[in-house]
Amino acid sequence: MSWDWDFAWEVFPVLLEGLRVTLWATTLATILALVVGLIFAMAKRSPNAFIRLPINGFVEFIRRTPILVQIYFIYFVLPEVGILLPGFASGVIALGLHTGSYMSEVYRAGIESVPRGQWEAARALNYTKLDMWRRIILPQAIPPMVPALGNYVIFMFKDSSLLSIIAVPELMSMARNIGNDTYRYLEPMTLVAGLYFAMSVSAAWFVRWIEERRDKRKLSV
Repeated sequence: MSWDWDFAWEVFPVLLEGLRVTLWATTLATILALVVGLIFAMAKRSPNAFIRLPINGFVEFIRRTPILVQIYFIYFVLPEVGILLPGFASGVIALGLHTGSYMSEVYRAGIESVPRGQWEAARALNYTKLDMWRRIILPQAIPPMVPALGNYVIFMFKDSSLLSIIAVPELMSMARNIGNDTYRYLEPMTLVAGLYFAMSVSAAWFVRWIEERRDKRKLSV
């Protein structure tokens, strides 16, 4: 089968529509992952075993099972207990929880990197726990985390192709539908690979730029 430029240009707008859905799903899942990752990290530091142990168990379960199984569980199993979610929402939740579980370890490492003296100084100044985290700990812990968090977002963007299995009209799903309808897979799959590559490289460059900017700011201080 030879490459057909006319066909490639014909299907390209359809793939861009799929890319829009992919980016939207990745954005929402990123927000969810950043929030639940921080919640998981803080809960795992709790002195209360009734909070710490269940969260530890849940995070380990998510980290040790394939994301494909989690997508299937949310989309196909939860409706059997009365929780019915559309494909897009199921995919976003699965991506967010899966990536957030990995991000929790990044948060944990960043929080533990804050010097002990900063914690003691905050307590000596009678900061409330909320103010201590908001004004002292997190502003110091988050900047070093950015490269690792950014890499997990890139991984999640690529994992979003798995949402095609639950009929979410994202990039991979659109390419597969085009191939099934026309029996031509060369052009749509090649274009999909190019779009994933271009977006991933751009995101990696952006993360690297943030990291370099952070390093320059540290040197100037």
